[in-house]
Amino acid sequence: MRKKARDLGGLPPSFTDTSGAITKLNEHARTNLRHLDDGLHQHWCLGRNIILNWCPRETGLDVLVVPHYLIATFLATHPSIPDQESLFGANAPGARRSGETFVRNLITGTRQASPETLERIAQLFQLEATHIKLPFPLNDGSLDAGLIDEIIRRYSFSYVENRAVALFDISEFSLYEPFDQMTQLNSLAYSANSAHSKMLNKKITIDFARSTTGDGFYIWNRDSSIKGNMNLYHFMHLILADNAIARSKSKGNTTPVLKTAFHIGSDYEFYQAEGLHPTMYNYIVGDVTIELARIVDYALPGQILVGNFKTKIADSDRPDAKLLGIDTVSFIDRLQGSLSKLRGIELSGEKIESIKCYLTGRRGKDGRFKISKYQITDKHAITRNVYNAKINIYRAGGEPIFLGIQEKDVAHSRIVNHAPG
Repeated sequence: MRKKARDLGGLPPSFTDTSGAITKLNEHARTNLRHLDDGLHQHWCLGRNIILNWCPRETGLDVLVVPHYLIATFLATHPSIPDQESLFGANAPGARRSGETFVRNLITGTRQASPETLERIAQLFQLEATHIKLPFPLNDGSLDAGLIDEIIRRYSFSYVENRAVALFDISEFSLYEPFDQMTQLNSLAYSANSAHSKMLNKKITIDFARSTTGDGFYIWNRDSSIKGNMNLYHFMHLILADNAIARSKSKGNTTPVLKTAFHIGSDYEFYQAEGLHPTMYNYIVGDVTIELARIVDYALPGQILVGNFKTKIADSDRPDAKLLGIDTVSFIDRLQGSLSKLRGIELSGEKIESIKCYLTGRRGKDGRFKISKYQITDKHAITRNVYNAKINIYRAGGEPIFLGIQEKDVAHSRIVNHAPG
């Protein structure tokens, strides 16, 4: 039995209320949520198992409990899975797909499955579904499928195809004394909290999470929607602006000089075991974090590099809007329309009048600036393309804040192979 002290504010501490739905629950629903958490925790076995999928039953729910190591074993022994289309529909075109694609489909989006689908998945893993009996009917309306999905993810891991992440790396961090290192990390954390507060005051939603890299932070929006990814770029603006203002006022080594990278890509999200329970905070690892680590290694102090990515964006604000595939350049162009949301935010007592964010480039023969695309080759001889970004923030009554480095200064970096975009 778990100690009663595990309940924080009447809710399982494995929750972070990313959508705001949990705080709106009545006491009856909160009690039911605790019952569900208790049942899942029992089968989690201190992190030995993950809860892969679930389906509702009359007396509770059936879950597929899988030892975490079995996933890797399954992928090694199943290079392809036949007939995935019958399980996932349009998400799995073609008769045969890879085992990794199969697992990604299982852990992308909702975890709810029909009884038939859950049984077929269980057979592939050579397991049987586990029944969790609950003292309330799932159809009583107290807990919807979204909330059940949310708590099950705490006992599992998830795959996100298009997540925006920013990496803030403290320049020459290893050369500072331990006290200075601690002070600079704390300063960066405060800049993130300050920027978060300012965005919330403007009713711009961002539910940010961060994970330390030792000499900085990965920061991402738990909302990995199109809007969430765009808001993260604006969030990066404000963090860097707060840091720049702090540096202009500080003395000694109290405020960091930052190298920054932004990218959109895939990742896996998971919750580590902390003591006897899942942590309250999620972690990410995947292509997007690997790309950022390689990119920021080539950045100059004060530079902002943006990765070469492709993502999706809605063509309108209508509910039936179509999703369009766009690249890095188009993404930055689309951001211009939402920059007005930041107007009026105060930075060091002065309100923002306007912001301009852009990718730099050289002036062509026609007098126009063309966006430059750069190539870097990492220590593994892998080549990737990046862009140099600038952010100009103009304040009423205050000096403008210029973030990033100019095109002419990129030549002094380790980025060597210049090619027009």
